[in-house]
Amino acid sequence: MKRLLSPWLALLTLSLLIVIRVSDPTFVESVRLRYFDTLITSKTHTVSKQVHVVNIDDATLERLGQFPFPRSQYANIIEDLYSRGAGLVVFNLFMPDADRFGKDASLADTFHRHPVVLPQVASPDKNLSLAFRPGVSEIGSPAHDFTVDYPGIQPNIPLFNASAAGIGVVNVLPEIDGVTRRIPMVVSSGGLLYPSISLETLRVAVGDPSFQVKSTDAGIEAVRIPSFAKITTDSIGRIWIDWSANPIQHSLMDLPKSFDGGIVIVGLTAKGLNNPVATPRGGLFPHYVQANVLETLTSGTSISRPDWADGAEILAVIVLSILIILLSRWKYAIIPIIAVIVSLYYGSHYTFTHYGYLVDSLFPILSLAIVYLHTYTVKFITELNAKLQIKKQFGTYLSPAMVEKLQKNPELLQLGGETRELSIMFTDVRGFTTISEHYGKDVQGLTKIMNRYMTAMTAKIIKNNGTLDKYIGDAQMAFWNAPLDDKDHALNAVKTALEMLGDLDGFNKEIVKEGIPPFGMGLGINTGSVVVGNMGSRQRFDYTCLGDSVNLASRLEGQSKNYGVRIVLGERTAQLVKDVYDVVEMDCIAVKGKTEGVKVYTIGKTVTYMHNEFLKEYYRGNWDKAESWIKEILTAGNDVTITAYYEAILERIKEGLPPQWDGVYRATSK
Repeated sequence: MKRLLSPWLALLTLSLLIVIRVSDPTFVESVRLRYFDTLITSKTHTVSKQVHVVNIDDATLERLGQFPFPRSQYANIIEDLYSRGAGLVVFNLFMPDADRFGKDASLADTFHRHPVVLPQVASPDKNLSLAFRPGVSEIGSPAHDFTVDYPGIQPNIPLFNASAAGIGVVNVLPEIDGVTRRIPMVVSSGGLLYPSISLETLRVAVGDPSFQVKSTDAGIEAVRIPSFAKITTDSIGRIWIDWSANPIQHSLMDLPKSFDGGIVIVGLTAKGLNNPVATPRGGLFPHYVQANVLETLTSGTSISRPDWADGAEILAVIVLSILIILLSRWKYAIIPIIAVIVSLYYGSHYTFTHYGYLVDSLFPILSLAIVYLHTYTVKFITELNAKLQIKKQFGTYLSPAMVEKLQKNPELLQLGGETRELSIMFTDVRGFTTISEHYGKDVQGLTKIMNRYMTAMTAKIIKNNGTLDKYIGDAQMAFWNAPLDDKDHALNAVKTALEMLGDLDGFNKEIVKEGIPPFGMGLGINTGSVVVGNMGSRQRFDYTCLGDSVNLASRLEGQSKNYGVRIVLGERTAQLVKDVYDVVEMDCIAVKGKTEGVKVYTIGKTVTYMHNEFLKEYYRGNWDKAESWIKEILTAGNDVTITAYYEAILERIKEGLPPQWDGVYRATSK
C-alpha cells in the first residue's frame, strides 16, 4: 500500500503532462497564444508619430453619397491627402473591376503624379491575370518552399497595376483560434514571391526597387528592404505584431491641416462595407492591422518566439516537478513552491519586456500545480489511511458494503428494516466429511482449503452485484436487490450460481492434483418478499434479511442432493429467469416443517414434451405411467442433462406411492 501511495507516482502525471506538451494539441497551443496576447498587450500604449489612418466612415457616405464612389472621387481624396503633407498614401481599397462611372483614367493619372500603394488579394482561384510584383532577391534556399502558398493572386485592373507605386498582399493569417497575431511579410504563388502590403509600403516609402528574402534549410530567417534594417521573421516569413502603438485616427470628413510627411492609410469603416479582423485587442478593421504592422516594422520592435523556448519550457517542467516531489515531505514546502511559480510568471514578463522573447510560463505553472496537487493528495491520503485504520476494525463485525453505506448515511445505525423482494441463495459443500477426514488433525490445512474455496465462490457473488450475508460453517448465504436496487436480481443470482459451479470445476482440478478430495456443492435460490435491514442487538447487529422466503431458500439447497441436481430454484425465481435459462420443473414439495407444497425447478435440458407428460402422470398418482415416460426420456439421447434427477425419481417410485397422495411430496429431511 505504501508503494502505491508513494509521491513518486506523480512522475506518471508528469510524464503525461510532458507527452501533452510535446504533442501540443490545439487547446494547449490556443491557451499559450492567449498568454502571449497578455504579454504583448501589457506594453504601455502610445500614439504613433508617423502612421495615420483615414476612415471612409458613415459621415463620409452621408456627404459623398452611395459607395463605391466614382474613382475620380478617389483621385480627389488622394490629391487632398497629399496637399495636406502626406508622405505616402496607402489606398486600402481593392479595385479588380473597371469603374462603373468610367473614371479609371482619372485615378490612374493621380497614381502617376503621386505615389500610392494599393492592395491585392491572395486567392484560392488559379489562372488569374498577372499580379503586380516588385523585384526580389533571394539569398539561400528557395523561399517559396517555406512561405504560405496560394493558388493565385487576384490583382487590381491592369491600368492601376501599371500606374501604382506599389501593390502588396493584404491577406491575414489567423492562428488556430481565429485570432490574427502574426502577419506574413511575403507569400508565394506559382513559385513567385509577393510582399505583404506593409512590406511594400516600406519599400515604396524608402524608394527601393526590390526587397530581399534570406532563407536556410530550416526556413526563412529574415526579409529586408535594402535601405532599411533587417526584419527577422519566423520560418514561414511571419512577424509578431506589436499592438502598443496606436495610429492617429481621422475621418475623411475631418482631416488635419498637415500629416507632417507621415504614412496615411485609407480604409473603410462605414457600416456594412468592411469586416473587422479578430486580434488580441478585439476586432480591428484591416487597415488598422496594417498600421500596427507598419509601426512594428518602423519602430524597431522585435517580438519573437526563440527556437530554444519549447525545450526550455519542457525542461523547466521536468526539473521543477522533481523538485516539488522531493519537497513534498517537508512541512513548509508550499513556500518555495509558491516562490518558484511566482518566479516563472515574472521571469516570463522580464524576458519579454527586456528582450522581446515570448516564453510561456502558463503551461509550466499549471503543470507544477498539477504535480503539486498529486503529491499532496498522496500525502493527504496516506495520513487519512492511518486515521481510518481504527475504523477498519469495524469490518470485523459489519460487511464492507454495510460499512460503506453507513459512512454515507450514519442515521442507518439503528435497528429495523424494510420489506422488499430479494433473490436469496444458499450454498453448501457436498462431501465435506471426506475432505475433513483427509486432513484429520491438520486443522490449519482444513482451514486453508476452506478459505481457498470460499474466496473463489465469494468472488462470483461480488462480481454479480450480490451481497454476501454470512458464512455458516461450510455454507454461504447471499442475496440480491439490497442494499442497492437490482432489477435483474433473479437473473444475477442464477448467473452467479452457474459461474460458481463452473469455477468449482476448475478449483477441483487444481486441488485433485494436490491430492485433496474434490468439493461438491449444492445451491438453492428462492425469490420472495422479506424484511431486509439491520438485524441483531443494540450491542451488535448486521445487515441481513429475514422471512419465510429465506427459510425456503435454505430448504431448497438441502433438497439438491435428494433430486440429484446441483441447483434448485423456487417458483418465483424460475418464472423470472425462464426466458434466459433452460428451466425444468422437478416436483411439488412440502419442505420439512411445511404442510403446503411449492413447485421446485432446476437448470438443465430434457425432452420437454415427454417431461410434461411425465409430470402430468406423476402429479395424478399414475406412477407406473410416469415411470414409463422417464425411461423413454432416458433413452432419448444426449439432449438430457439431468439424468441423475430422473434416476432419483425412479428410486422414489420404487418405494411406492405414499398414502393419501395429493400431488405434493412431503420431505422428511432438510
